[in-house]
Amino acid sequence: MKIIAMIPARYSASRFPGKLMKDLGGKTVIQRTYEASVNTNLFDTVYVVTDSYIIKENIEKAGGNVIMSKKEHECGSDRIAEAVEDIDADIVINVQGDEPFIDTISLTKLITVFKEDKKQEVDLASLKVQITNPEEIANPNNVKVITDVNNLAIYFSRSVIPFHRDQNVHVKYYKHKGVYAFRKQALLDFYKTPITPLEASEKIEAVRYQEIGKKIKMVETSVEAVGIDTPEDLEKAKQYLKL
Repeated sequence: MKIIAMIPARYSASRFPGKLMKDLGGKTVIQRTYEASVNTNLFDTVYVVTDSYIIKENIEKAGGNVIMSKKEHECGSDRIAEAVEDIDADIVINVQGDEPFIDTISLTKLITVFKEDKKQEVDLASLKVQITNPEEIANPNNVKVITDVNNLAIYFSRSVIPFHRDQNVHVKYYKHKGVYAFRKQALLDFYKTPITPLEASEKIEAVRYQEIGKKIKMVETSVEAVGIDTPEDLEKAKQYLKL
């Protein structure tokens, strides 16, 4: 089984433009993410997939592998799918470019899903983390996920799911973490399918996979990633790096 990592890396970002090229302890954020991915020793090859020549130059100078996107893309899955079409791989892991502190334990759990899936019934694996704070649960920026008894995703939503009507029933809420492991064919099928109605409504790419019949296995993790979405996050990451 050939396993590769793809790091989609856009230069522009609405909340923090150019964040991937910001300095983080003497290296750019994207370089640290790339090197951390390589150092997990989980992948046969790691690629950065970008629309930016600035990012391309940075990674190539660091000795890394870069693929330039040929088209504009709305989501990471589309960017990765275009890049992986002609690459020999069985499983593709989407690593977030703005999360330089790689959670090796969770990535290993995702890979294990496919190693144990002897009948190849699972198309994707992704992560969920339990949340208990009412504000976090209600926040539409946090994508919630509900699963069946086999931990296959039933639905993803920005709304509160499940709705806690019966207060005598204990309910757990899970936030979806946007780290995916794909079978290559699932990625290509996604790429060839136009945006679907529920995906368009929710603005959640995982929903398109469900709308075209793909099975998504959810893996619970307790690790919260140190992501960089704002200048304040970058300062926190610099302090984290010193620990």
